[in-house]
Amino acid sequence: MFKNTFNKNMVNYWFIVSFLIISVMIFLFIFIPIITMLLNPGDISTAVADKEVINSLLVSLKAAFTATIVALIFGVPLSYILSKYEFNGKNIIEAIIDIPMAIPHSVIGIMILTVIYGTTIGTVLKNYGVMIVDNFWGIVVVMLYTGLPFMVNSAKNGFSMIDEELENVSRTLGASQIKTFFNISLPLIKNNLISGSILTFARGISEVGAILIVAYFPKTAPVLILDRFNEYGLSASKPIAVIMIVVSILLFAILRIFQSKNNRDS
Repeated sequence: MFKNTFNKNMVNYWFIVSFLIISVMIFLFIFIPIITMLLNPGDISTAVADKEVINSLLVSLKAAFTATIVALIFGVPLSYILSKYEFNGKNIIEAIIDIPMAIPHSVIGIMILTVIYGTTIGTVLKNYGVMIVDNFWGIVVVMLYTGLPFMVNSAKNGFSMIDEELENVSRTLGASQIKTFFNISLPLIKNNLISGSILTFARGISEVGAILIVAYFPKTAPVLILDRFNEYGLSASKPIAVIMIVVSILLFAILRIFQSKNNRDS
């Protein structure tokens, strides 16, 4: 009996130890490149004083913010429909919404260019003077396309977790569906909306492949990093990369704070 218990405890011990070793290895795989960059940032002062670097950062932040607002306005209604109603083809629609997360981003750039130059949509945009290629709005379109799934899925998960009784009580008391949506449903998923917005924003500022194809100018920070690396090497591109790492860390720190708060509230 003692021997069986001992053997069982040893198996449990080595099971936990092996999982801990694997966990440490995969953590270090992610952590070492980050900390190495932060401890060896290169000439940050020169990068911060570089007008082209500052402009590229501003373009990235402004375009990502714009794409996030558009995703919020148009993604929330879609999320509500997908979470509250069952209909034929719903699974197909949900799969299509998620496709941008799986398609190579250079392919996304080609897809967007094909729409602009090969369809009636592109002709209409051109006739109305809407410029997409090598334009700020082209960057926004790319960021919106790649980031929208994060917003839709985050909001959809929030709507799905709402107790329908709360909405039914509001309707029973005479509130319209739209009033119930804005006064009950939307406030209850505010943390999901914040999480979705941060993820959409973060995905936007990190995009490079599709932007290179659709809107090389004005240059975003990731595009400038690639340019500097190709032209001048690692030492010229590393300081800008470190700035982007810091921005990303701040974004995900904020995301984790809101997720923790959301878990405590629930």
